[in-house]
Amino acid sequence: MDPNLNPGTGAGDPNVLSLDLSSSAYSDLNTVGNYVIVNRIVIARISETAFAAVTQVCSHEGKRKVYFRSGEFYCPEHGARFDTSGKGLNSKGSKGLKTYQTEFSGTLLKVIY
Repeated sequence: MDPNLNPGTGAGDPNVLSLDLSSSAYSDLNTVGNYVIVNRIVIARISETAFAAVTQVCSHEGKRKVYFRSGEFYCPEHGARFDTSGKGLNSKGSKGLKTYQTEFSGTLLKVIY
């Protein structure tokens, strides 16, 4: 199990992925427009104060190829495009992507899945 995965604190709590942005493994997220992929979740810094997190699995054909580029999520397999809220931007992305809530404080980014 990834040491960055921290299960919720009680029954029914969601799982939480905690990323310390002061760690070199996640320091790319200190720059707007950059992203990391952790446990099949693509996490992108979309502004100075906001992040977006989506599944790495494309809804078009289930390929695990989604990444972040030019302000949107993209799957190179067939060109599926998605906005930062997971909504499809073309016919290949029409099914959208599963999204995850993020919380940011100090250098700690939490992704709730």
